[in-house]
Amino acid sequence: MNFAQLLFPDFSLILCGYLVCRYTALNRAVWEKVESLVYFFLFPVLLFQSIVRNPLDLGEASSLIVAGLLMGSVAIALSYGLPYLPVIGRHIDRRDHAAAAQVAFRFNSFIALALAERLAGARGLQLIAVLIGVCVPLFNVGAVWPMARHGQTGFLRSLLRNPLIVATAAGLAANLLGFRMPGWLEPTVNRIGAASLAMGLMAAGAGLQLASLASNKVLTVGVLAIRHFIVPLVALALALALRLDAVQTTVLLAFSALPTASSAYVLASRMGYNGAYVAGLVTLSTLLGLASLPFALGVLR
Repeated sequence: MNFAQLLFPDFSLILCGYLVCRYTALNRAVWEKVESLVYFFLFPVLLFQSIVRNPLDLGEASSLIVAGLLMGSVAIALSYGLPYLPVIGRHIDRRDHAAAAQVAFRFNSFIALALAERLAGARGLQLIAVLIGVCVPLFNVGAVWPMARHGQTGFLRSLLRNPLIVATAAGLAANLLGFRMPGWLEPTVNRIGAASLAMGLMAAGAGLQLASLASNKVLTVGVLAIRHFIVPLVALALALALRLDAVQTTVLLAFSALPTASSAYVLASRMGYNGAYVAGLVTLSTLLGLASLPFALGVLR
């Protein structure tokens, strides 16, 4: 499989946003409004639709669900624990860590869906949809918690006001209740979802400042090592321990090695944190996917 071809659209959109913001009249003032549109409308619609699109068969995929939730919990715990590690912890800025922690465990759902279909056809697509449906609520809560805690805002209040979490919870409830998007509305919703992906990635590029990565080297290495090296190893151990079948193991390994979510930048920026730094992490994570996906699906599998 050509992973470079799979990841090129995301990386090229980030680069496009960077160039447009730096070298045209569409400067940061314009892109701040774009970020608000993506955060409060486009991304929530995308999340809701991606969860209700396919029925969640929780019984058939119970072992895979357990593996996905355990893998995500380990990644969240490792990410939260970085500032408390001996020696390296004192080199990590706590505020930047609050914004960057999410990079270690969140994932790009569009790449997940495309990859699963290529690897395992219709069954792979269904299994990855189940993982997305059960893991997105956990990961979104995990992403918001350190920023709400560090910003000394109420955690519950931050969750209830976060449009990404509200959309995720609504989508999961609607799926379990049997709701399906009406056929006449689905093309419109799909186009909104496609627009959210493009605009979110371009907004990440517009906010990109690679100098921020150099000033946070320890944190950068820590979150990206968790995302692209440690989490695939955890996934393999869980697949063996829970005796997943071949297709479930393939889907879990692919899920474990994905680049981080492009919405990580939008979330950090809109909650008042260092969005430029998180944008740099999103860019690096997209590039590192060229190594972690072959590592997980080739070496580990």
